[in-house]
Amino acid sequence: PQNTMGKGKLAKFADMASNPLVVERPFRPGDTPERIDWHKDFFKNDNPIILELGCGRGEYTVGMGRLYPQNNYLGVDIKGARMWTGAQEALKDGMTNVGFLRTNIEFIDQFFAPSEVAEIWLTFSDPQMKKATKRLTSTYFLQRYRKILCDGGIVHLKTDSNFLFTYTEEMLKANNLQPLVCTRSLYKETSEETAEARSRQTYYEEMWRSRGIDIKYLAFRLPQEGELVEPNVEIPFDEYRSYGRNKRSGNDAGI
Repeated sequence: PQNTMGKGKLAKFADMASNPLVVERPFRPGDTPERIDWHKDFFKNDNPIILELGCGRGEYTVGMGRLYPQNNYLGVDIKGARMWTGAQEALKDGMTNVGFLRTNIEFIDQFFAPSEVAEIWLTFSDPQMKKATKRLTSTYFLQRYRKILCDGGIVHLKTDSNFLFTYTEEMLKANNLQPLVCTRSLYKETSEETAEARSRQTYYEEMWRSRGIDIKYLAFRLPQEGELVEPNVEIPFDEYRSYGRNKRSGNDAGI
């Protein structure tokens, strides 16, 4: 029944509000951002901070935190009821190198100091085939990332979408940026450079792989200086039906 579902969601929001691993900052233009010192006040160490933007249920953030205890992982999404899963697991397991930030990704630069972030992971982002400015690897978003990444900080893209992968390749070419790693078939790789990307799978990744879709992976360094330009190229849309994607998008204002 509907009200039971509503109650479940409300209970999750109450859990999120009281979970010390969660920072909630839903944000609108004109708001004054409440920035915190993530190293000093949240993680209480100087280890590298790695963001997962559009973290969904948080299983990748938590999984990476377990595998790489020398790093701090922060999952970012606007969908609080979904993020609850990872936040509860991390709290229950007493993890100190994992956290969650609930906010709109398009305002991500408001919540971190310059050079505070070491790396950004984009895992199975909505390819946003119709609107470039909504793509999480567009120059619209890269301009925001470079404000918070250390100079030459790494952006990782893991995706099933040929469209988003090709678009990102073209974006790198247009800006003379060399990929550190670039593969259209991550799980046929055995190289050291792809080991981290293969070490943990998201819910969506397992789903796409079970349907026989190759997982693509690309990583590049993002310099703080220099103008960024959008690629001017026609890219074929993904043919298969992207079910469940619209619910996952990190830049929509839902909960």
